[in-house]
Amino acid sequence: MTSVRWAPSPTGRIHLGNARPALLNWFYARRHGGTYVLRMDDTDHARSTREFADGIELDLAWLGITPDLLVRQSDRTALYDAAVKTLIAAGRLYPCYETEDELDRKRARARLLNKPPIYDRAALSLTAEDRARLEAEGRKPHWRFRLDGRPVHFDDLIKGPQTVNTASMSDPVLVREDGSYLYTLPSVVDDIDLGITHVIRGEDHVSNTGTQIEIFEALGGAIPTFGHHNLLTDAEGQGFSKRLGSQSISDFRDAGYESMAVAIMASLTGTSLPIETYETLDEIANRLDFSMISHGAARFDPAELDSLNARLLHTLPYEGAAPRLSALGLEGEAMWLLLRDNLRKFHDIEEWAKLVTGPLEPVIADEDRDFLALAKAMLPAEPWDETTWSLWTDALKSATGRKGKALFLPLRMALTGRHDGPELKSLLPLVGRKACLDRLP
Repeated sequence: MTSVRWAPSPTGRIHLGNARPALLNWFYARRHGGTYVLRMDDTDHARSTREFADGIELDLAWLGITPDLLVRQSDRTALYDAAVKTLIAAGRLYPCYETEDELDRKRARARLLNKPPIYDRAALSLTAEDRARLEAEGRKPHWRFRLDGRPVHFDDLIKGPQTVNTASMSDPVLVREDGSYLYTLPSVVDDIDLGITHVIRGEDHVSNTGTQIEIFEALGGAIPTFGHHNLLTDAEGQGFSKRLGSQSISDFRDAGYESMAVAIMASLTGTSLPIETYETLDEIANRLDFSMISHGAARFDPAELDSLNARLLHTLPYEGAAPRLSALGLEGEAMWLLLRDNLRKFHDIEEWAKLVTGPLEPVIADEDRDFLALAKAMLPAEPWDETTWSLWTDALKSATGRKGKALFLPLRMALTGRHDGPELKSLLPLVGRKACLDRLP
């Protein structure tokens, strides 16, 4: 059975770049009837907080994602400890005692000699006596995984056949001096333990894949299928980053954007599937094949988000809007259907509803006062329907000779206080005769 995971670090609020793999994994799981695991990579105890973790769950729910399983790496250290013992016993994990300053000097010397700045494996030559002496000096080891140093081939779900040559890489540190784990080992151990079949993530992780496949093999675990998607960038072509303070998902929510608009932009930008309105994430999942994902960068356009957000509102049925309208103290299907085409954000409805419910400030030019007084006197009796506007304006045209803008604009400004808005033939029956009389001088 297909099983995917999205593995954020709860060290800040997630942004559009984080939302992209969260959504692409969700689409893959839904399309293939699989399981979606939310894995909190919270091994960075100094920066990870429960507040950020809770925020990630909230943001996922707002986007429409409901994980089948939630795990926290901080609860799973026994699994990682066991894996360390296995790798040490197999001769694949070895202790190193160099300080960061010593490693920097080694890398600098390698560059001066035009050699790749990779770790020289000096620690493999240490005897038991050497290690005892170093530890007596107060040094604590960090632990490196001994790579095979060979081309590692894998068939990428998105990018096609890939090769990563681990011979050109340093043996990666898996365990820090203080005994805490870096990303790589817990990630592989969790993928094995949770039965993850597909790892879908950003293309910046391609180079990590060779190392991780070697660790899968060393631990005897099934190697998942990898898929590396293009990265989402901002309008200037820069990558999104928590540390750079990129606009977060919660920022978009607080600004009044529709969750579906944000989800569409985060996931479909940089694909051949059009940026258009979709009713549900499942509709996207059923249409998006990973062959549609471009190999070039995916650039986010804020203006396209604004346009999409408006289009989603313009097609939002009353059933979908009713609970949100009620929360604002507004009711009425006819009002919603009339006003929704004017919205850019949902909360705009509060201002537009004043055209129907009031209060509003009529705009009346001095030169139009006599005309509007006559219009008030000629206002038809109720009941009103969509023919009332034309009957009224036809009568005014005959009585005054006014036509076009000179006829319609003074009436619109007096009745609505603005130049733009819905057709008055549809608005008048909702406003009613009494309110129209009150707005006319």
